Amino acid sequence: MSDQLPGIVKKGSVSVVERLKFLDKVESFSILATQDTNTPYTSLVAYAITPDLKKLIFATTKDTHKYRNMINSKQVALLIDNRSSGNKNLIKLETLTCLGIARPVKRGNLWDEFARIFLNKHPDFEEFIKAPTTALMEVEIIRYIHVGEFQTVSTWEPMISNN
Repeated sequence: MSDQLPGIVKKGSVSVVERLKFLDKVESFSILATQDTNTPYTSLVAYAITPDLKKLIFATTKDTHKYRNMINSKQVALLIDNRSSGNKNLIKLETLTCLGIARPVKRGNLWDEFARIFLNKHPDFEEFIKAPTTALMEVEIIRYIHVGEFQTVSTWEPMISNN
């Protein structure tokens, strides 16, 4: 494969589900984008994905810009990428954008289930998760957008597909 960067965007045919599963295994963090009135706002968050791949979970302190932003505007985007692999070749880097609707999870059975999923991936966060000042957030994913080979774009909508 050529290491030259392609000049055009092309429709991809990769399995977004397989790339999502792979990236979820090797990456612990994502960039969360929220909306603050008329200004985008980004934050680094530790995340976990539910086994059905339809929801992404993360925790945040309630007294933060990102939490207030999500209460005011529930639409969010999260970016998962493999740049932590140390590869400097843009052709071999890949990103996965997760577009969805964010909501705080109320304490109860669903909270317990999501906390278990999150702590299975991030056991060091147990004290943080249990703090009364922490919100456990669920993002219902509307669409995943995978970009590989610099400009090859593939999408998957988990709420529409069973795959």
